[in-house]
Amino acid sequence: MTDLLVDLGRNATARRLIGALGLPLPLPTALRRGRGPMPALCLADQSVVVGAAGAGGLVPMLAETLAAAGARPLLAGWSMDAFVGPGEAYGRPPRAAESLAEGQRVDALVFDASGLDGSDALAALHGFFQPWVGRVARSGRVLLLGRPADDPALTSGAAAAQSSLDGFVKSLAKELGRHGVTANLLRVEPGAEGRAGAVVRWLLTNRSAFVSGQALRVSLAAAGEASAAVVRPLEKRVALVTGAAQGIGAATARALAAEGAHVLCLDRPQEEAAATALARELGGTAVAADLSDPASIAAVVAAVAALGGVDVVVHNAGVTRDRTMARMKREHWDAVLAVNLRAVLALDAALDPLLREGGRVVCLSSIAGIAGNVGQTAYAASKAALIGWVRARARELGARGVAVNAVAPGFIETRMTAAVPVAIREAGRRLSALGQGGLPEDVAATITFLAGPAGLGVTGQTLRVCGGAFLGA
Repeated sequence: MTDLLVDLGRNATARRLIGALGLPLPLPTALRRGRGPMPALCLADQSVVVGAAGAGGLVPMLAETLAAAGARPLLAGWSMDAFVGPGEAYGRPPRAAESLAEGQRVDALVFDASGLDGSDALAALHGFFQPWVGRVARSGRVLLLGRPADDPALTSGAAAAQSSLDGFVKSLAKELGRHGVTANLLRVEPGAEGRAGAVVRWLLTNRSAFVSGQALRVSLAAAGEASAAVVRPLEKRVALVTGAAQGIGAATARALAAEGAHVLCLDRPQEEAAATALARELGGTAVAADLSDPASIAAVVAAVAALGGVDVVVHNAGVTRDRTMARMKREHWDAVLAVNLRAVLALDAALDPLLREGGRVVCLSSIAGIAGNVGQTAYAASKAALIGWVRARARELGARGVAVNAVAPGFIETRMTAAVPVAIREAGRRLSALGQGGLPEDVAATITFLAGPAGLGVTGQTLRVCGGAFLGA
């Protein structure tokens, strides 16, 4: 469904006219989104201002990552030494940020805050961001890097400083969202630096356009070596997507196939024609199964076994039966829990012997499972349950190199939200830092990121794709 305010926001004349008239009509910035498979130089010629505090322990990783991705680093008050070698190797020599012409816009800001220790050190955040936030281009990126605040090796002062980054980045995301700019935090556990580069790359690309105000943690919880594959990293992998016939499921199937995966497109028998057409389009395999029926699990297992196993499982299928608790019939409650939770657990258990080492599991949760919604007790309970399940399942599968995560979409423009009353739909769109709804492709891009090499360092977590929603943050 078309968002009139986003369309108006694309028109510079309309923006000026509304501003001149003083109308209280915020025009969201049209977001730049990546299309097709991820290119090798995903940050080609983007200007990225880099700063650091303290020892800058993550700077070497940043220098290598930015140069390899094609970015042009601009260093603000920081030594260029770490950037010289990668700059020479990739033809991306660093420059001083002060060399930019006055008023010239930049594509991204990256600040290594891993060395912050104590309250006085927080002045470094102001020192770096205050001069630069106003120069980030529309639909640009801001990324903070830090250490986990719960690291027992940190002093109390360092733990306080690292914990401050959460509030800082959430607030900054809300300040910058009207320009389409996102702000996120990446916490890197000591020893996991080699896994952080792939996550940095993705967070700085246009594939993360609807992810803002979020904190991700890079760890060593999943065993294995980080893959260096950048182009079509899912080549020769098998991916299963449930609820694949339409909406987020169909967008996810297309995104995974674009990165090289053979996709099994699973949906209910009623959607068999659409699932078959999609599978034919992608060169994949269609599977008709009603996951609310335990007997159907065997058919799914047989389809996966016929391909020799599975590398990526995306639990996307879900239903709603919205009623207030006082009006919630038991059959409605059971229908929601059967598909949204019991089917996930049953299918996961059945596929466990066929899930290959180094695999990925991604569940579709929801911000309703985080913040709750009126009339969605069953739905919210099922989606909150998945958040706890992926956390525990990640611990169980980590030794096999399997990463397990959840994605929690906010307001996404789908057939379901198009049926929502206009007033509620408008509220859902505007109650976020970016001031608009997301697209199925935004969720698909996030799932594909977690399904690829970067997913090794990110496990047991729930990543919100909500545009920096004001509720449940």
